[in-house]
Amino acid sequence: MARLPARRGPGLLTLSAIGFCLMLQVSAKRPPKTSPCPPSCSCTRDTAFCVDSKAVPRNLPSEVISLTLVNAAFSEIQDGAFSHLPLLQFLLLNSNKFTLIGDNAFTGLSHLQYLSLANNNLQTLPRDIFRPLDILNDLDLRGNSLNCDCKVKWLVEWLAHTNTTVAPIYCASPPRFQEHKVQDLPLREFDCITTDFVLYQTLPFPAVSAEPFLYSSDLYLALAQPGVSACTVLKWDYVERQLRDYDRIPAPSAVHCKPMVVDSQLYVVVAQLFGGSYIYHWDPNTTRFTKLQDIDPQRVRKPNDLEAFRIDGDWYFAVADSSKAGATSLYRWHQNGFYSHQALHAWHRDTDLEFVDGEGKPRLIVSSSSQAPVIYQWSRTQKQFVAQGEVTQVPDAQAVKHFRAGRDSYLCLSRYIGDSKILRWEGARFSEVQALPSRGSLALQPFLVGGRRYLALGSDFSFTQIYQWDEGRQKFVRFQELAVQAPRAFCYVPAGDAQLLLAPSFKGQTLVYRHVVVDLSA
Repeated sequence: MARLPARRGPGLLTLSAIGFCLMLQVSAKRPPKTSPCPPSCSCTRDTAFCVDSKAVPRNLPSEVISLTLVNAAFSEIQDGAFSHLPLLQFLLLNSNKFTLIGDNAFTGLSHLQYLSLANNNLQTLPRDIFRPLDILNDLDLRGNSLNCDCKVKWLVEWLAHTNTTVAPIYCASPPRFQEHKVQDLPLREFDCITTDFVLYQTLPFPAVSAEPFLYSSDLYLALAQPGVSACTVLKWDYVERQLRDYDRIPAPSAVHCKPMVVDSQLYVVVAQLFGGSYIYHWDPNTTRFTKLQDIDPQRVRKPNDLEAFRIDGDWYFAVADSSKAGATSLYRWHQNGFYSHQALHAWHRDTDLEFVDGEGKPRLIVSSSSQAPVIYQWSRTQKQFVAQGEVTQVPDAQAVKHFRAGRDSYLCLSRYIGDSKILRWEGARFSEVQALPSRGSLALQPFLVGGRRYLALGSDFSFTQIYQWDEGRQKFVRFQELAVQAPRAFCYVPAGDAQLLLAPSFKGQTLVYRHVVVDLSA
């Protein structure tokens, strides 16, 4: 008799069925796993198309290789904007309103092959913005308003050497380049190097003169400081690249401290308004300045300026005397001291001296607040200066300086009342080439830095003006203003690779400016 199969209990069957049903329900409720996609975008596995995005979407699939942004609601592409998409190969940013792109906006996109920035509002592009894009094949920059100034010079250079295919792009400005193809712009048309005078060091004291000098291969600076009754000597620290205190010479009413190195010996002529003027000698054994001799107080009563120079191997210095009773005088070095050599200009209020050694004819020009500047020429027969004439174009002058530009010689004369003048030597006389507004001017100085010629013109009532020489126009043009209070001199000092301009002030601190070269295309 056959045996029937054993029956399972109803409890076991029911529990198995229920468990199976629950598993089906759980599976049915769990959504299929998909890649993230922002609400403003449409995404596939490796592409994203975004409209009206307020920023570059951050939660895109990391495997996206193509991204398109249309009608974006932001205007600046910031640094590292796409660094979360390292596999990106195609980036279409055209037809938006982008105006700015960060310097490192495309960092990390080493796989990018196609970039479209067409039809935006870009006027410039950061320097080397495409450098990280090693395998970029195609670039579209059409439809932007590029300003083809120095900020775009790098792009012209890059276009000339890149293997990337770039559709023709055109300049919107400046007018001289408008509608010109960027690829065709000549690099020589970009004048991108400019200069600036920036405040470098502040010397916390007034001064009325500054004279740089070299002694034993070191750079020094002598400043007249009547406020502290001294001629202060500073030394240039080549390590710290600063002027440091070095020594002081007692001088209760110093107006000028003139260093002279004669036969390897250092002397400083100290001109004072009161108490007489003196010559000091530096003793290297005691490392001190000691008084060498007096300057005749009957001849030099109210000194205002000193000028030192050599003629035919002999050393001289001249003192401009600004009193009615004194005389502008010349002194000559002989063996162990300086001796009176010639009285040049008596009974006038002389203000400044300028030695000019050109065409083999040494000349000394003496400016005065009471008459036109007088020109003296050296007579080798008499071994003295002989009056040659006056600079009649200027009835009075506070300071007189000279410079050469090409083959021409020029005089610069500052005036306290009236315009300062630039004159050119015409072979027999000076002719005026330029007038510079300069109310209250007691100091001016032309100087040359790396082929660029400047003129510093001070004022007691306004800012100091720095002019730059325009070679084409043969005139000075305004370049920069410096906030110097009541300057009494300007002094150019080349200190290694630092080109310095010192501005001693009668009422405030003495300021040291540094000349810097700026590349506007950088």
